[in-house]
Amino acid sequence: MRLPVSWLREYVELPADLTPEALEQALIGLGIEVESVVDLRDSVTGPLVVGEVREIEELTGFKKPIRFCRVDVGDANGTGELQEIVCGATNFAPGDKVVVILPGGVLPGGFAIGARRTYGHNSNGMICSVRELGLGDDHSGILVLPPETPARPGDDARPVVGLDDIVVDMEITPDRGYALSVRGVARELSHALGVPFTDPGAAPAPGATAEPAYPIEVRDTVGCDRFAARVVRGVDPTATSPQWLRRRLTVAGIRVISLPVDITNYLMLELGQPMHAFDLDRLAGPLVVRRAVPGEKLTTLDGVTRELVAEDMVICDAGQPNPVAGDDAGAPISLAAVMGGETSEVIASTTNVLFEAAHWDRVMVGRTARRHKLFSEAAKRWERGVDPALALVAIDRAVRLLVEHGGGVADDGITDLDHVRAPAPVTIPADLPGRRSGVPYPPQRVVELLETVGCAVTADGDRLTVTPPTWRPDLIDPADLVEEVVRLDGYDKIPSVLPVAPPGRGLTASQRRRRAVARALSEQGYVEVLAYPFVSPDLMDRLGVPADDPRRPAVRVANPLSDTEPLLRTTLLGPLLAILRRNIGRGHRDLALYEIGAVFRPRPGAGRPPVMGVADRPTEAEFAAADAVVPHQPRHVAAVLAGELDRAGWWGPGRPADWADAIEAGRVVLAAAGIPAERVSVRAARYAPWHPGRCAELLVDGAVVGHAGELHPAVLDGLELPRRTGAMELDLDAVPAAPVVPAPRVSGFPPALIDVALVLDESVPASDVERALVEGAGDLLESVRLFDVYASAQLGEGRRSLAYNLTFRAPDRTLTGEEAVAARDAAVAVAADRFGAVLRGA
Repeated sequence: MRLPVSWLREYVELPADLTPEALEQALIGLGIEVESVVDLRDSVTGPLVVGEVREIEELTGFKKPIRFCRVDVGDANGTGELQEIVCGATNFAPGDKVVVILPGGVLPGGFAIGARRTYGHNSNGMICSVRELGLGDDHSGILVLPPETPARPGDDARPVVGLDDIVVDMEITPDRGYALSVRGVARELSHALGVPFTDPGAAPAPGATAEPAYPIEVRDTVGCDRFAARVVRGVDPTATSPQWLRRRLTVAGIRVISLPVDITNYLMLELGQPMHAFDLDRLAGPLVVRRAVPGEKLTTLDGVTRELVAEDMVICDAGQPNPVAGDDAGAPISLAAVMGGETSEVIASTTNVLFEAAHWDRVMVGRTARRHKLFSEAAKRWERGVDPALALVAIDRAVRLLVEHGGGVADDGITDLDHVRAPAPVTIPADLPGRRSGVPYPPQRVVELLETVGCAVTADGDRLTVTPPTWRPDLIDPADLVEEVVRLDGYDKIPSVLPVAPPGRGLTASQRRRRAVARALSEQGYVEVLAYPFVSPDLMDRLGVPADDPRRPAVRVANPLSDTEPLLRTTLLGPLLAILRRNIGRGHRDLALYEIGAVFRPRPGAGRPPVMGVADRPTEAEFAAADAVVPHQPRHVAAVLAGELDRAGWWGPGRPADWADAIEAGRVVLAAAGIPAERVSVRAARYAPWHPGRCAELLVDGAVVGHAGELHPAVLDGLELPRRTGAMELDLDAVPAAPVVPAPRVSGFPPALIDVALVLDESVPASDVERALVEGAGDLLESVRLFDVYASAQLGEGRRSLAYNLTFRAPDRTLTGEEAVAARDAAVAVAADRFGAVLRGA
C-alpha cells in the first residue's frame, strides 16, 4: 500500500523535520513491513514542466500508432517556441495539459532524456505517463492533467502531480487490516512518535431516518451484519474528480475512473471502508442481500461471467427476474464485498447515484475472493477485517464530496440496517505481558498501552478485562493483547536471552548414522539433493520393474500438488534420476548426486483412515485405526553417477564412472554406518532397474540391504540419460546397528607386505575370495586389498586372476620371513580349498 505523507499529515501531527529514515524506523518498530520510503522530490531531476498540446500529426506506415506533437512549454526550453515531441500514446488531444520532461532530465530508474531523431522526426523530450513518473503502475496512456489545473505551460510540474511529497510503500500483514488505510497508519504513527491524532472515523454523521434511502432487505445477517445507503440525485455526469483526489489515487496505484467511483476508492484508502456506487436509474426494484443459489451467474466489472456457489454473498435487484433462484430473490448485480456487476455500475451518463457502505463477514469474503480469483482492493481489506462502525461516516463523507464536486443534491433518507455485535471482552492477568516477554511491565503500564490502541480496560485485582475497539477485530485472545503491549512499548526492549536447552541425550543412533553417511558421500564428491517424494503412475514401467515386485504398490495422495504425480515414491531412484536428467539438460555432464530420504510402502490391506473431528481429542481406538493405515516409511540412501569421475586434462586422461564406482558408493555408506568390512559382502544379482550383468546386491551378515551397479540400457534410453549411468540404493533401516568397536592397538613393529595373484573361476565374487583370505591368514593379517583383475586366453576360458595386497604385522615383535610366508600360504590354502584357487605362476 502506497500513501503520501502529506495525506497522513491531515490526521496526525508529524514533526516538520521528520526524515524518510525516521519515518521508516517508526513504522518498522510498530511491526509494519516497509517496502520503501521515497522522497519524490529527488526521483525526477532536471526540467519537468507542464505542457499544453497545440498540434498533433498522426504518422502512418508504422506497426503502432505514432504521433508527432507540438507542445507549448512556455519559456522552459529557453526559446518559447513549441517543443517537438514524438509520442506513442493516443489518450490526449490538442488543448490538453500534460507533463513534459525536457532534454537533460532524468526519470526514475536513471532513465535520461535527450533529443533524438525517431520515426523521421526530431523528438526533444518526452510526454510522461504515471508509471514513467514513478507515481503508480498505470502505463495505458500518458498523464493528462484536468482542464482546471491552475498551472500554466512551462510551470514546474512537480507540485502539480505530487512529486513534492514523500511516499511510503508498506506491506501490511494479514492480522493488521486496520493499517490498510490512512486512518490506520496515522493512528499507528501517533503511537510511535507520541503526537496527536485526529480520527476521521469519529467524525459526526447523521443516523438512519424513518424513511429509508432505498428499499433494501438483508436476508443473511451473518454474512452482512450492517448495510447503509444514501442517494444523491442530479449529479453532473461530466464532472471530473478534483486534482488533489486524482493525484492521491494515482500515487496509491489506483486508476482514476469517474467522480462517484473515485470517491469510493478514495474513502476506502482514507478510512479503510470499501464502498460501492450504483447507478440508481439502472435498478429496477428493491435491493436484496442474500447468499447465492448454486447455478446463478453474474458478470462482474472485469467482464467475466462467474458461476456462483451457496457461500457467496450477492446484492440483487428484486425488479429483475431470476429463473434460478426465483423472482422474489432478484437477479445478482454485485458480488458482495469483492466486485460489482456490469448491469448496475456507474457509467458516463449516470446522474443519480446510490452509495452503499456495508460490513461483511471476513471469512466469507476471503473464500469468495479465492474461489473466483478476484483479489480486489476491497476484498483484501474485508478478509483482514473492517471497522463496522465506519458505514455511516463513509456514507456521509461520500455524499458531501459528490455534492461538492458533482453538483448533485442528497436525499434526506438514510438507510442503516445494523446487526453488528459488540466486541467480546478478553480477560487477562495483569502480569501476563511481562511473563511472556521477559520485560517487567507494571499493571498501570499495561493498562496505559492497551488504552492507547483504543481498548476499554477495567481492573479487578490482578486481572484486567479488556474490550477491544471496533477497528481491531484481531484482538480476540490474551496472546493478542500481550503482543500489543510488547509492540507499543518497543520490541527493542525485549532482552536477547538464549533459551536454556532442555536436558536430553543428544542425537539418536539413526540421526548420527544419517549424518555420518551424508558426510562420507560428500567427502567422496557426491552432491546432496532433495527431491519431492511424488512420482507418476508410469514410473515403475519406465524403470522396468516387474509386475509382481513389492515396489509396485504405492500410496496415492488425496490432494496431489500435480495430477501427473499423485503417488508417493517407493524408491528414491525415480525422483533422483529426474534431477540427474534436469542437470544434464542444463549442460552439466559429470555428476555424482545422492539423497537420503523416506520411501513409502503401503500396508497390506490398509483401508481409508477414520474421519476424526476437531471438537474432542481422538480416542485411543481412533489413533490406532489411523496409525494402521499410515504407510511404512523406511529411510533409504541412493546415489547416481554419470560422466567422468576423474576429469581429463593436461595431467592425463580422465576416467568415466562405471558400475564399480556405484558399488563402491554402497561400501562407503556401509562403512560410514559402522559396519565392519568383514561383515559386508557383494555378489552378482538381477534386479530392476539395473543391467542384469552389471548389478550387485550388497549384503550385511548375509542379508540383502541394497543394490548397486549400472542401470539397464532400456531404462537409460527411456529416461534420456547417458549410457553407463550408475546407481546405488540401500535401505538404511535394514542395516543392523553398528557394533561396539574396540580401540585399535597400534603396533610399532614393521609390516610384511606380500602380494598374491589367484587364478579361479570368474563367477566367484572377489569379496568372497577376500573373506577366505582373511579367514585363513589369521590374526597376523592387518589388511587385504584387491589391486588388480586380469583375464586372458592363457588363463583359460571363464577364468580370471585376482591380485591382492596382504599386509602382515605382529603387535609384539618383528615378523620373520618364514612367519609371513606361512600366514600367506594359510590364506591361499583356504581360498584354494573353497574356490579351487591356484597361485598364478605356480
